[in-house]
This record gives sequence, structure tokens and C-alpha cells, in this order.
Amino acid sequence: MSEEFELNCSVRTDLGKGASRRLRRLNESIPAVLYGGKKGSVALTIAHKDIAKATANEAFFSNIITLKIDSKKEPVIIKALQRHPAKPLILHADFQRVDMKQELQVRIPIHFINEEKCIGVKLGGGSIRHTLNEIEIICLPKDLPEYIEVDMLEVEVGQSVHLSDVIFPEGVRSVALSLGEESDLNVASVQLPRGGAEEDGQAEESEEPGDSTPTDDNESSSSGDGNET
Repeated sequence: MSEEFELNCSVRTDLGKGASRRLRRLNESIPAVLYGGKKGSVALTIAHKDIAKATANEAFFSNIITLKIDSKKEPVIIKALQRHPAKPLILHADFQRVDMKQELQVRIPIHFINEEKCIGVKLGGGSIRHTLNEIEIICLPKDLPEYIEVDMLEVEVGQSVHLSDVIFPEGVRSVALSLGEESDLNVASVQLPRGGAEEDGQAEESEEPGDSTPTDDNESSSSGDGNET
């Protein structure tokens, strides 16, 4: 983890939908909730500008975040974020407490590297198709990576990268792979674009002489039962 995120919060006592709307409109803040661990849930207030700035960084979603609640600090991870459907506004946030001695189960973004140098693209004329954009992992908080790298350099046309091909950092493992080989998901593949070399070859084969027998006008006019309607 290279990024550090800290958000100033205050405990919220005025609850309900009406109170949340007033909070957003008058105080330019958002409601949030903190839960998990051996403590009860706590309703919080966070300045909108602070969380908007933090969430603009992709690393915010895959890092341990410090919530500074009055004079106390809590290590947490973000579990859910509600955004306005039409405006660039955050409406609500859910945070989960973190025990630094217990493993986490979180989703981490994938960073694909060497796509422009990919053999299947440069030499085979293929294109890369991403099947997954994030991977669910299990690890201790200290081992939590900001992202998982997937190297596309040696992938040829028609080949795929699966979870079992991904190199995970030390202390990090895939949730899906822990369920068995049948959960070895496809991460990305290199495919020929429509109308690529293979399809062109098939089209040429189908047009080779001898594949069909031409008929003259007389033959075509004499086929059928001869009756016109």
C-alpha cells in the first residue's frame, strides 16, 4: 500500500431520510455508516468535498482508510458508495471496520500491462477483450494491494489469460480459485476482429471452383412442377 487516506468525520445523531437531505443541502456533507467488528454501527457525517476528492483516486477503493471520528481513529475499508444518477454527487457511503490481524475479502482493480506490445495484437492482428476488470481477493490488511497486474505481452491470438495465470502478490490469494478449478475464470483474451484472416480464409475456401454446379436458364426454368400461379 503506497497511498494513505484519512477522512474527518463526526457522529450523526439526526437520522432519517429528511435529515440526510438537509445534511446534503445545508451542510454540503453526506451521511455515512460505519459497521463491522465487535462494535455496533455508527452513523457518520463526512464533508462532500473531502470524500469526492478521495474517491477520485482509484486507490481509495483498495486501501485501508483512516476515519478520524472526533478524536478517535478507525482503520476501515469502503464497502459501498451511492452516487447521484445524474449529477457528480456522492449521496452515501458505507465503511467496514478492519482488524489488522484478520483477513479481508475485497475486490481489487486489474491493471493490464503490455497491451500495445502483445504478440497477438502486433503480430497476429488481434484485439484484446477484457472479461474481468477486478478480482476478489483474500489477504491480511498489511498485504492489501492497490491493484493486480495482468501481463498481456506473450498472449497470442486465440489464447486467454485465466485467474490461474495471474501472479498474485505474496500473502494474496484469489477467492474464486479457492473454490476449485471450475472457478478458474477467464480474465482476458486476444481475438481476431470480425472479418479477420481466419474468416477471409474460410470465405475463399467456400468460393473455390467445383463447390457448386452452375445451371443455365433452361435448366432453372424447367425445375419444379411447371405450374405458374
